[in-house]
Amino acid sequence: MTVDVWLLLGGAIVIAAIGFVRIAHRTGLPSLLVFLGFGLLLGESGFGIPFDNPQLAQHIGLTALAVILAEGGLTTNWSHVRRSVPMAVVLATAGVAVSIIVVALVVETLLGIDRTTALILGVVLASTDAAAVFSVLRRLPLPPRLAGVLEAESGFNDAPTVIAVVLLSGASQTPATVGQFLLETAVELVIGAAVGLAIGPAGAYALRRVALPASGLYPIAVLALTFVSYGGAVLLHGSGFLAVYLTALILGNSRLPHRAATRGFAEGAAWLAQIGLFVMLGLLASPEEMPTAIVPGLIAGSVLVLLARPLSVLVSSLLAWVLRLGLVSWRDQAFLSWAGLRGAIPIVLATIPWASGVEGSKEIFNEVFVIVIVFTLLQGPTLPFAARLLGVSAPGEAHDLSVESAPLEELKADLLQIKVPTGSLLHGVEIFELRLPAGAAVTLVVRDGKSFVPATTTRIRANDQLLLVTTAVCRDQVERRLRAVSRRGKLAGWYGERGLE
Repeated sequence: MTVDVWLLLGGAIVIAAIGFVRIAHRTGLPSLLVFLGFGLLLGESGFGIPFDNPQLAQHIGLTALAVILAEGGLTTNWSHVRRSVPMAVVLATAGVAVSIIVVALVVETLLGIDRTTALILGVVLASTDAAAVFSVLRRLPLPPRLAGVLEAESGFNDAPTVIAVVLLSGASQTPATVGQFLLETAVELVIGAAVGLAIGPAGAYALRRVALPASGLYPIAVLALTFVSYGGAVLLHGSGFLAVYLTALILGNSRLPHRAATRGFAEGAAWLAQIGLFVMLGLLASPEEMPTAIVPGLIAGSVLVLLARPLSVLVSSLLAWVLRLGLVSWRDQAFLSWAGLRGAIPIVLATIPWASGVEGSKEIFNEVFVIVIVFTLLQGPTLPFAARLLGVSAPGEAHDLSVESAPLEELKADLLQIKVPTGSLLHGVEIFELRLPAGAAVTLVVRDGKSFVPATTTRIRANDQLLLVTTAVCRDQVERRLRAVSRRGKLAGWYGERGLE
């Protein structure tokens, strides 16, 4: 196919995927299943697009995961997750180790596979998925500590699992002892953390002091810094994923220029990465091979969800109590166990042994694919019910609000920013004299670098910035009225001025 055809096909897939995101959002179903379905539909068993390159899939997948983790860090509120970080770190280290051991020991016996293959399967399934967790849990009214544990865990646990699966995938060529394995994992995590903690503050300092010529360059610079962190850590033989998450977490919680635009850009990039990643993984899968993977996949998935994950949460909670990091109630433990969502990350990790030529790795990929589909369908939509059943739901909990996102969209409203130029006849007009329609109101005035909520008698001055909320229905009428008053003053209507372009 020509480049033009690929562009047409890619654009159509992205548009269709965006449309289905709305359906997934309403049902509480992670959108990854929709995107995987697109990939399967386009693959050899559907429209016949061939794709059977695990090496390329691995590189694309790891890059896409870096973008998704960067967005997760940039949009995470540190003040909300700070108290949860110690418990999340325990889950991402000791919890991951427990999950790997339990899954490996049980599936080795039940499925009759060798120990190395069982360990690889355990590692691949150990990591919760950041994209799935962010998309589902950020819509649930959970207490900040519980939501923070799940969010931070999904950001931290990718690093040790990626390191472990890479080391295990090369174990047949260079066998390592348990001590060497743990030492190498610890060294990579330390290097990754050091890189992230160095580049994050340095990048924030530089962006606050460099006046870029266009506001659109700031979001690009922020995302580029996360990739510098990722690449730098990898070159130093450290964990790129831990580096990129920490860098993004620091940048996202620093006072940077155009923070709202940066968050919006990162969210858009992450959505594009998710769509491309899941569609590619769907293309890579072979539906005709899936029937043989159903039974072992369901067995391994059941072991993970019903045994390994609850045990990892229990052990992590006991360890946190011993370390005096706080007591986790049994209700929170039960919800943490059920909310350990798996998504694209296990499937991407399964491409690593496949690309390395590990025996039985294609079967691991197929089994993980089955596990992700079945248990995402089972767990994702039931999380709100589980939260209510366990009594961990917090309907009155305040949510972060952004005027650029959901609240204004749901109200079918727009936020307008008006700067009053020198010479404008808006100068001296009181707010009530604007005579705006009932669906609009001036909500904030920024004057001389200070903001305040105006009264109806507040006089507008030249160089003021007005923030005005209006329903979409009357937006045009509001804009015409403001232009009219700016040109002819508060009596613009008497002069026949209608504010038309």
